[in-house]
Amino acid sequence: MVSSLIFCSIFAAIFVFAADEPEANKAAVRVEPTTSVGPRTLEKQTETAVVRDYLEAWRSMSAALEENRPQLLDADFVGAAKQKLTDTIHEQARLGMQTRYRDTAHDLRLTFYSPEGMSLQLLDTVEYEVEIVDHGKVIGTQPVRARYVAVLTPTEVRWKVRVFQAEPQ
Repeated sequence: MVSSLIFCSIFAAIFVFAADEPEANKAAVRVEPTTSVGPRTLEKQTETAVVRDYLEAWRSMSAALEENRPQLLDADFVGAAKQKLTDTIHEQARLGMQTRYRDTAHDLRLTFYSPEGMSLQLLDTVEYEVEIVDHGKVIGTQPVRARYVAVLTPTEVRWKVRVFQAEPQ
């Protein structure tokens, strides 16, 4: 059970970014100015779309982990990132657990844009609070500061998170 809690903490966090959320519930988001992200120029429109879609991925991940519904990941995750989160959701559901994440800050830095435009890497230092629920009962809450590496890839209409992993702080 403890390993599942650690696993959940390593691979998940939340971004509460819905337009209908009260302003007090929104996390502070800072995007470091992009001067160089590799061999390809990053246009402002692309940067805006990547940040928007990445933050939406946090929101869908949060809902999926809280509700134990891996299908909520479909719109925002692909590949290894989706598989790891799906495995985490199945494990916590099997144990009768849920995790709730409430973030307070994201500090984003876009670090690499591939020459062919098929992937973009970013670093996110995020601060959040995680609440563990076991069979409907809150068993603990903990503040967390973590750094995540994410690789996003473009799809038909949006960027999706393909790689998502925590780095040691």
